[in-house]
Amino acid sequence: MYRRAGKRAFDLAITIPLLVLCSPLLALVALLVRLKLGRPVLFRHQRPGLHGQPFTLLKFRTMTDARDAEGNLLPDAERLTPFGALLRSTSLDELPELVNVLKGEMSLVGPRPLHMRYLDRYTPEQARRHEVLPGITGWAQVHGRNAVDWETRFALDVYYVDHLSFGLDLRILGRTLATVLKREGISEAGHVTMTEFMGTAGQRQQ
Repeated sequence: MYRRAGKRAFDLAITIPLLVLCSPLLALVALLVRLKLGRPVLFRHQRPGLHGQPFTLLKFRTMTDARDAEGNLLPDAERLTPFGALLRSTSLDELPELVNVLKGEMSLVGPRPLHMRYLDRYTPEQARRHEVLPGITGWAQVHGRNAVDWETRFALDVYYVDHLSFGLDLRILGRTLATVLKREGISEAGHVTMTEFMGTAGQRQQ
């Protein structure tokens, strides 16, 4: 019952008041992004949603558009500003995703939406992460966030799919708050973001 209807009602019951309460903060962050990083204020990127269907993810921009002499974007580490790093460490860059939740493209809790190009790199078991709506936070995010390896992360995502419940969602939301306050697992060791997923070792050999 919760999976079919209760989860959506739960999302709306939290998201609508949260958007109202956070509207001054959203406006302030948007203004700061505009002043410090320029336009566009929002980062829009196509990501796979339920059953792998694409949707446009919304986040606050955290990087510049700095390019090399040939016009190619510089590496992430060179484009991520201290202000952008602060937005990421506090998860303020994720606030626009509440609009994705309101539209029914995401849930508050679920596997994080990754890149469309990863879809054909998953094993059948890993692809099960798309059996539910992607989330702003999830079981993997409260077990290391971006600091865990890909295989562990996907195993945690599938665990969530198999054990989805109201109680588990409440537990994840509570632990998310603690993780954000501690600023844990923001990125993979030695990187400003996660390294690209190229497929599991067994999958690559096929």
